Amino acid sequence: MNYSLRQLRVFVAIARHGSFSRAGETIGLSQSAVSHSIKELEKEVGVTLLDRTTREVVLTEAGQRLVSRLERALDELNTTLQDARHYGQQRSGKVHVAASPTISAHLMPQCLSVSEKLYPGIKVRLRDRPQQWVLESIRNAEVDFGIVIDPIQTADLYCQPVLLEPFLLLCRSDHPFAGQKQVSWQSLNGCRLVLQDYASGSRALLDEALRQQGINAEIVQEIGHPATLFPMVEAGIGISIVPALALPLPAGSSLVVRALQPEINRSLMLARRKNRTLSPAGEVIWEVVQQQAALLTQRRARHPFY
Repeated sequence: MNYSLRQLRVFVAIARHGSFSRAGETIGLSQSAVSHSIKELEKEVGVTLLDRTTREVVLTEAGQRLVSRLERALDELNTTLQDARHYGQQRSGKVHVAASPTISAHLMPQCLSVSEKLYPGIKVRLRDRPQQWVLESIRNAEVDFGIVIDPIQTADLYCQPVLLEPFLLLCRSDHPFAGQKQVSWQSLNGCRLVLQDYASGSRALLDEALRQQGINAEIVQEIGHPATLFPMVEAGIGISIVPALALPLPAGSSLVVRALQPEINRSLMLARRKNRTLSPAGEVIWEVVQQQAALLTQRRARHPFY
């Protein structure tokens, strides 16, 4: 049968009020629209539901049998829809988020703090892993969403850029580069570099930047964890290139960062499975990360790195 929910509601309203006009007033339809709906419904069910006269509207026996069941069914439907609306508005549950170590250490703490204050009923669990693991955990539905470094293969993911940050030169305060406000990429020719290894989402970007700028440098160490870069550079093993999110520098260190020219950036993106809807709790935490990334961008504009 091809009948509409509106037709069923119109029929129940007429049965309750005994009048086409009063039924129309109750549900916000004209009398002609009410009459048309009933005609279409009777045509679909193949039986007369209402006997109409100029003075009254009376349910037929078939109409009485239908309305007794239909009222219960519509009440149950309304309850079901209200439950769905309540679920869509709820602010509770668990949300699992994955991010690489640098992102976890320097963006996510503020996101977690704000989430706890705004949505105490939501428990956010952060998984701190290399980027490739983050991507696989998103694809395997082990987490609700992740924060990743572009570019990646995103055919099966929905990605939304949230933060653009430059690569910076990291060196000791007694290094010749420390006396310059900006350092050209070409100045890195022949330098000894300490870089993160390929578990980092940034390494492929750095390799491409060095290639594009025509830099021939000696990579003396490849480090798994970004925090290890600082003592390596401070020990004089080499200089490094780090994303702005790696700041601030360790307290009391003899390290400095300087701008690299031309500016080369990396993009951080929120990523989740394509064509999959986040839970209501997941949606609000996604929004919190967006907002905190935007605030970080604003703070950097007011307070430069060096």
